[in-house]
Amino acid sequence: MGAFKAEIRYPLEPDLDNAQRRKQYMSKIFLFLFYLLLFFTIQNSVFADTKLVLLLDWFINPDHGPIIIADKKGYFKNNNLSVEIIPPANPADPPKMVAAGKADIAISYQPDLHLQVHQGLPVVRIGTLIATPLNCLLVLEDGPIKTIADLRNSKIGYSIPGIQEALVYGLLKNANINKNEVELINVNWSLSPSLMSGQVDAVIGAFRNFELNQMTIEGIKGKCFYPEEEGVPPYDELIFIVNNKMINNKILNNFLFAIEKATQFIVNHPEESWKIFSNTSKELNTKLNKMAWYDTIPRLALRPSALDTKRYIRFEKFLLSQGLIKNILPIKLMAIELPYEFYEE
Repeated sequence: MGAFKAEIRYPLEPDLDNAQRRKQYMSKIFLFLFYLLLFFTIQNSVFADTKLVLLLDWFINPDHGPIIIADKKGYFKNNNLSVEIIPPANPADPPKMVAAGKADIAISYQPDLHLQVHQGLPVVRIGTLIATPLNCLLVLEDGPIKTIADLRNSKIGYSIPGIQEALVYGLLKNANINKNEVELINVNWSLSPSLMSGQVDAVIGAFRNFELNQMTIEGIKGKCFYPEEEGVPPYDELIFIVNNKMINNKILNNFLFAIEKATQFIVNHPEESWKIFSNTSKELNTKLNKMAWYDTIPRLALRPSALDTKRYIRFEKFLLSQGLIKNILPIKLMAIELPYEFYEE
């Protein structure tokens, strides 16, 4: 008998007619396009800019230079940030809006922060914008007030109850003047006008980089007494605050890094940075703002993230001595230095 030869056949894909082939081909194309679209969607979600809402303390001015430069120079963009910069309708609103979760970051004042935390507002300082006091006691250069001791029996104008009164009383105490030996008058925001008109002998709350220049432009010379030289502890004038729940958000480090780069650019290139700032809008390109720009630069925080804890402790003790707070709170409740995280440049 001849040898039996077995042929093993493996199952093959059945023959398809042209219609079936086209249908299968289109299904593969559709599946490919679907996964391609999914890939780019995931990529965009990973690398899309994170939007932050930043509330200013006042209308845009040279105090906000690093913020505007960070925006115009692309430092926010380079750190995957899209920052919406909003001037407040009311200067008292930003801390409240951050506490309520209606904004991500707000600019506030260290002296105000102490009172806000003692009042239970859930906010904390994460960075510094202006690292020295700007506030000063402003008088007329050729007026009767030559020294702090001359404030006895004078009229002093102020805008904000509480903190500004405490600053005045700190100055008076340093000159051995009793509270009842001066008259405090609320002049609202009409500081330099009330001084120049003779309504008051001095005003507290005037910013040394603005009101002094404003008076010079109007042909009237003013003189500043600096609180930090007259018995009041030095403090950070402008700070960045967030809601307590946000302190673990890594993107905050990127925000502060962009602010630091912008500050360095301003310090290194004061004239170029002024041109960028002043060209942002016609309202900013004024003689007063230009004078204030150069006066503000030495007061910018070169290390926005850094925290001087002792400075906050001293100011807590000062407020306690003025009767504005009842006890000393742990500083970590009101000011922190963010832990280092990788900065995405």
